Amino acid sequence: MDFKSLLQTAEYDFIRSNRRLGDRIMLLGVSGSYAYGTNNASSDIDFRGVTLHLPSDLIGLTEFEQYEDDNTDTVIYGFNKLVKLLLKCNPNTCELLGLDEEQYLIKSQLGQELIDHSKLFLSKRAIQSFGGYADAQLRRLQNAVARDSFPQREREKHILKSVTHALDDFNRRYAGKKSGDIRLYIDQAENPKLDTEIFVDANYQHFPLRDYVDLWGTMRTVVRDYDKIGKRNKKKDGDHLNKHAMHLIRLFMMAIDILEKGEIITHRKEELPILLAIRKGDYMRADGTFSLEFYELLEEYERRLDEAAHKTDLPDEPDMEGVGKFVERVNTYAVTGVLK
Repeated sequence: MDFKSLLQTAEYDFIRSNRRLGDRIMLLGVSGSYAYGTNNASSDIDFRGVTLHLPSDLIGLTEFEQYEDDNTDTVIYGFNKLVKLLLKCNPNTCELLGLDEEQYLIKSQLGQELIDHSKLFLSKRAIQSFGGYADAQLRRLQNAVARDSFPQREREKHILKSVTHALDDFNRRYAGKKSGDIRLYIDQAENPKLDTEIFVDANYQHFPLRDYVDLWGTMRTVVRDYDKIGKRNKKKDGDHLNKHAMHLIRLFMMAIDILEKGEIITHRKEELPILLAIRKGDYMRADGTFSLEFYELLEEYERRLDEAAHKTDLPDEPDMEGVGKFVERVNTYAVTGVLK
């Protein structure tokens, strides 16, 4: 696929015409399956990038986080937002700094400096960030398999377990901020279509509304994803599950590289055979469940991630001093047009 020629088509005119983009773009590269090397004939083309802020964003009254073009699946972050995500070792944004040279469609001098400074952002936070994304992928797999093979009562228990895990993650993120508690449990259903269902007892006082919305949104997403995954035809269902399984293993691969080598490697050249085999369905049984070999593979990567987490030389936190200096250099240029 000639992505650079594609970028010159009328469909991508917004790249050249939008005042926030054009020659202000630091980096633009391929994303998703084409970035990992796991693409097939049905894969979407996604581009991700980062752009300099306008002077008014930094010393005036305008604000900017990201530009999205739904028609082309293109997302371009404002530099400051990208930095905040990189400091969290967010997997979707770390990927932008680990592409092969030919996978970058636009790269300015500051874009190259951002890549060169990638290690400033890496820390043990990657354990939780990549682990959290991997857990979400695993939950989707477990939810889908449970929906297809378990009686309703057992499926409800499985949903409760998944929601509880998500709630535990919320509690870790908001440690010390919440005043009150929440109890989740299964009882006889009030919904006539169910045998049993999950109920909630909640008691909060003086709890910030936005955090409260985040709490319920976290649990709602789990239930919604569970129901969504179950409503597919068999062929599409299998394709989606295999894709989730592949991304689960890929996340472990990337996290282990970061922890062991201090490197972001997005294009998984060496592991492509195994990733493509998972995506093709080689690890799925005829009944739509995954084989013992897949779970053995998953267990091995979980073991390797745990070992890498204990042995890593990465610091507990990112190099905030180094990041701060680089951010100042980039944003000074965004305002003055002069590199210092």
